[in-house]
Amino acid sequence: MTPSRTKALFLAHTAAPSGAELATLRLLAALRELRLIDVAQIYTEDGPMVERMRARGVETRVLRGAFDSRAMTIGSGPLRMVAGFIALVRLGWALGATARELGADVLVAESTKALVMGAVAARRAGIPLIWQVHDRIAVDYFGRLPTMVIQLLGRLTAHGYIANSRTTLRTLRIGRGPAVVAYPGVELDDRCERAEQRSPTDTVLVAVGRLTPWKGQDVLLRAVAAAKVPPRQVFLVGGTFFDEEPYHAELERLARELELPVTFTGHVADPSRYLRDADILVHSSTLPEPFGQVVVEGMHAGCAVIASGPGGPAEIVEPGVNGLLVDGGDQRQLTAALDTLIGDPALRTRLATAARIRAEDFDITASAHTVAAFLETITRRNGAAGQQNPRERTPHV
Repeated sequence: MTPSRTKALFLAHTAAPSGAELATLRLLAALRELRLIDVAQIYTEDGPMVERMRARGVETRVLRGAFDSRAMTIGSGPLRMVAGFIALVRLGWALGATARELGADVLVAESTKALVMGAVAARRAGIPLIWQVHDRIAVDYFGRLPTMVIQLLGRLTAHGYIANSRTTLRTLRIGRGPAVVAYPGVELDDRCERAEQRSPTDTVLVAVGRLTPWKGQDVLLRAVAAAKVPPRQVFLVGGTFFDEEPYHAELERLARELELPVTFTGHVADPSRYLRDADILVHSSTLPEPFGQVVVEGMHAGCAVIASGPGGPAEIVEPGVNGLLVDGGDQRQLTAALDTLIGDPALRTRLATAARIRAEDFDITASAHTVAAFLETITRRNGAAGQQNPRERTPHV
């Protein structure tokens, strides 16, 4: 008799198409298509990701509750935080019943909020909880007290960790808990065709990412304005999802004041056409990026890449070989890097050629194999613990 495959239930608190959710979409699609493990997805709100996940053949459910995802964001007051926490716990209890119904062997929480719900749900369902960490749990992003609370929450509730980079893993307090690094892989397309790098005066530049202050689009615009030879066109590809419209308006004002040829595309489901038409991709985050999957996407599309470090991009880019690295938030360094690439099409071509080869190291199939093996190991351990003590299938949380 052939043993059944492990079934992993992934849990997300948002169905908005941001980087973490899109990375999970690619992962679950690969796990399903490669038949490595069985997967299902639960969202606690409706949104674009629901239909996108279903379109890839992934079993997907929406389980709504009273939780408002904006109630527990950076800067929320204590009363809103407490109310949001209580709503998450209640929703987690209902999720536990759904996990049992779906026959899940392991629950994967895709965010900090999902971790709170998942702790309750996994406890009720009697299955292990894995925290898939997409963010650096660090003071410079969350603040001192929230960072300590989140790290402690993970330590008390998670039976294992999936980190999206070594940079992210280093910000966790995992003790001796099992952990693995699984990069947010890209879906490689061998049919990617593009034109040669343009002349300096015709250079097209693109930046892809949510329009939010820590992504540093304002730093990029000022750096472009200071360049010796400005690009012919700049595309800022990305929308606003979390009450960050004022920053969008600030960027539009800045582009007008600096008289820059900037096109704001808004949210784009698939930015590949912009990447394939651009000569240079700029990643300009001012804080260390957890990973930087758009850097890999730009490399695969054949762009010459400038990325900001430290953080995940430093795990991707080898400076001078397949891209350039600058310090995050340093406008002068970014301008110097732009001058170097815009003025030298041959260098752009060499870096872009090496970048496409480097991108192959981040094929989503490799990440899928890593995640499947890790989850199967966790469920086997949990099954063995359950056989030794049927009354306590999972460790205390």
